[in-house]
Amino acid sequence: MPFVQVTLVRGRTVEQKHAMIAAVSAAVASSLDTPLERVRVAIYEVGQDEWGIGGQPYSAARAEPPAGDLHRPG
Repeated sequence: MPFVQVTLVRGRTVEQKHAMIAAVSAAVASSLDTPLERVRVAIYEVGQDEWGIGGQPYSAARAEPPAGDLHRPG
């Protein structure tokens, strides 16, 4: 029985999470040639201060434009 764990930063809607579960389940069932009913998907959500990007918390990394961003103000 395939079991997929997905970790996301909080903020997606219930509808988005349900759509992702359906899409991931279908992809796993197809790629592994297993019945869809055997696929399990778990979503784990973390806060913006519990996820790191480039050595910074998500909340700080996403607050600043990326280095070299052409749309940087000023």
